[in-house]
Amino acid sequence: MAATGLAIAPTGLRSHFLDGLSPPACEEIVGGAAQRSFDANCVVTDQGHPADHLFLITKGLARLFVITDEGRKLLFRWLGPQDLFGGMAVLTVDSSYLFSTETVTETSALVWTRPVIRSLIGQHPRLLENSLVTASDYLAWHLEAHVGLVCHTARQRVAQVLVTLARTVGVSARGGVALRITNEELANAANVTPFTASRLMSAWQRNRALVKSRGEVLVLSPERLSWP
Repeated sequence: MAATGLAIAPTGLRSHFLDGLSPPACEEIVGGAAQRSFDANCVVTDQGHPADHLFLITKGLARLFVITDEGRKLLFRWLGPQDLFGGMAVLTVDSSYLFSTETVTETSALVWTRPVIRSLIGQHPRLLENSLVTASDYLAWHLEAHVGLVCHTARQRVAQVLVTLARTVGVSARGGVALRITNEELANAANVTPFTASRLMSAWQRNRALVKSRGEVLVLSPERLSWP
């Protein structure tokens, strides 16, 4: 998201999507959305389907993924409160979702239909600029991941995924930062084998860089992840 401070809507919502907009404008924009709740492990958008809704997470955790032609599921990015997904819905031309999105935990979101968000963008052009900033941030994340794949070791890639997730969607807990992620998901995100991810996690647990439990990682010392 943008580096500037979070805009605060009259409802108390904080989001970069509303940066640069007046309180009355924020109220109008938020008022145009429906508040929806999703169970954990719910697929909210499907890649290739018409992008007819824009989502702004207000609570919970979700992630973007794609399914390859061979049927492999590739994780792209985790999303938390204040993050947008379904951004293709803001475009003038009819478009399809580039990614599927699934919830990791119970999640709440503001949801705009495409006609409503397009109308609001016409009234408040800053919304389109803020959406482009989000798209630019996602592209930067993808570029960093691609560079890591080409130039970094498996250990560096796995460490980078853990540190990035801890910084962006981690939850403070028990003297560290808790992440909802399995070894298989971590391996997928870092483009390593599950065996490599498991071996690295065991080594980091011995070094007290983290604590691994079923479906969760507690990162205790991010700097120790650089240790062999």
